[in-house]
Amino acid sequence: MPFKPDTLALTALLALLTALGPLATDMYLAALPLITGELASNVPQAQLTLSLFLAGFAAGQLIYGPISDRLGRRIVLLSSLAAVFIAVTGCMLAPNMEMLIAGRLLHGAATAGPIVLARSIVRDLYSGARAGQELSRMGSIMGLMPAIAPFLGALILEAAGWRPIFAAQMLLAGATIALVALALPETIGARRRTDPLRLSTFPRAYGGLMASGRYRVNVASACVIYAGLFAFISTATFVLQQAYGLSPTAFGVSFSLISVAYVAGTMIGTRLVARIGIQRTMFWGALLLAAGGGLMLGLAVYGGVRAWEVVVPMMLYMVGVGLAFPQAIAAAMMPYPDRAGAASSLLGFCQMTSGAVTGVIVANAYDGSGLPLALAVAIMGFAALALNLWERLAYAPAPGE
Repeated sequence: MPFKPDTLALTALLALLTALGPLATDMYLAALPLITGELASNVPQAQLTLSLFLAGFAAGQLIYGPISDRLGRRIVLLSSLAAVFIAVTGCMLAPNMEMLIAGRLLHGAATAGPIVLARSIVRDLYSGARAGQELSRMGSIMGLMPAIAPFLGALILEAAGWRPIFAAQMLLAGATIALVALALPETIGARRRTDPLRLSTFPRAYGGLMASGRYRVNVASACVIYAGLFAFISTATFVLQQAYGLSPTAFGVSFSLISVAYVAGTMIGTRLVARIGIQRTMFWGALLLAAGGGLMLGLAVYGGVRAWEVVVPMMLYMVGVGLAFPQAIAAAMMPYPDRAGAASSLLGFCQMTSGAVTGVIVANAYDGSGLPLALAVAIMGFAALALNLWERLAYAPAPGE
């Protein structure tokens, strides 16, 4: 029986689709040393299994949206999930590191599909503040993944080794295919584009989107919010464990608290956006982003010796992420019901690229202190606030908000 809009079952299914990306990275990270040894490889090659996954994930996002705008969401979603199944099967059976790297590249490109299409389906079914509310609800569920996935991966690793981690992902992909086939109806309806699919379709679709100032400012907001988060992810281990002396257990607790702060933000956002709309919810989220970044920077300059001086401001920042990030996505996609796939694809590509570039810059700037991280988070927090104020001044609230 197909899931209906405005039900928890549909929200959970869409959240599962968006969670496939975090699961694909977080579950196997603890196994990298064992993989390196068993496949007679080295650390740089092992790290390629992550970096090329992310490269495939970023590039893959540009493909699925325009295709699904023409062929429909279901067929493209099922095809991408089938590619995920094939990729993780290849990773599980990889006889050497080269084959594992190739499998992870395909895995990343395939995993981009469910995430792009989940956002597109939200735009097909909902508009205005209701779309922002749905994305916040999905974020509340997906926010649990950073806490669950590493723990689950470690349990499987200790019990059976690294290959069963990919076997578990293979089973999850198969179950998701069955669930989508049975319970997710086609959502694009009469909005399906009828112009033929050519190579020129992609630059034409993305060029039209980037011509819109409102789309650009909301994509930029999503990018700076995500870049601040990725700056933390890329350097958190070094700052909290090496610079501030946290044990691995204490680091795990700190990371879990930060994840809980994000979930709290999405839960608050679910209620707030229904009352005050997308722009004002984004404004309050951006205030928290700037406050968290500013507090972290101030403590790094005038303190900078205790772990809570990073953890507490980052929790504040993450509440802001939970409030503002889903609304930035909804606001970017809202004006384009006939191009929701393309709008989701381009947004996802820009988001991943900005996060990766920021992460590399901050990681290379690490000097044994928390200052480079704090500076990056502060810049991104204040940039998010500036972009929100710019949008509020330049554009009236969109219809349905």
